[in-house]
Amino acid sequence: MLKVGENIPVFIGKNQDDKLINSKDYLGKKLVIFFYPKANTPGCTAEACNLSENYHALKSAGYEILGISADPIKNQKKFQEKFSFPFDLIADETKEICELFGVWQLKKFMGKEFMGIVRTSFIFDENGICVEVIEKVETKNHSAQILK
Repeated sequence: MLKVGENIPVFIGKNQDDKLINSKDYLGKKLVIFFYPKANTPGCTAEACNLSENYHALKSAGYEILGISADPIKNQKKFQEKFSFPFDLIADETKEICELFGVWQLKKFMGKEFMGIVRTSFIFDENGICVEVIEKVETKNHSAQILK
């Protein structure tokens, strides 16, 4: 998994509107990238809604926000429209971005093992250096974890 002190991986992904998003475009800005397992599921909805409800406070603190999951573009679009999220959601269907950040991992749930996205957020400074990795994301209080 990407660690504090490392540079943001260079990636290009498609957002909910099928537009290319390039990580290089965020250099010069503070950036929060939150990886979530699946759009429109309870935990992911709570997390994204908390970030959306506190978007102005996050922006006032200088943060840009990007959400990433392995959902298809159409699912990201439905998720974004349903809740009017003010930030982009990247559809990483190939899991290439997830692999770059090290969040595509073996998971266990109800006695079964499977590969999936480990809910994690990365905070980068204006120079593209990771300044924090949040592995224990509090879905209903995530913006407070970022703004602390």
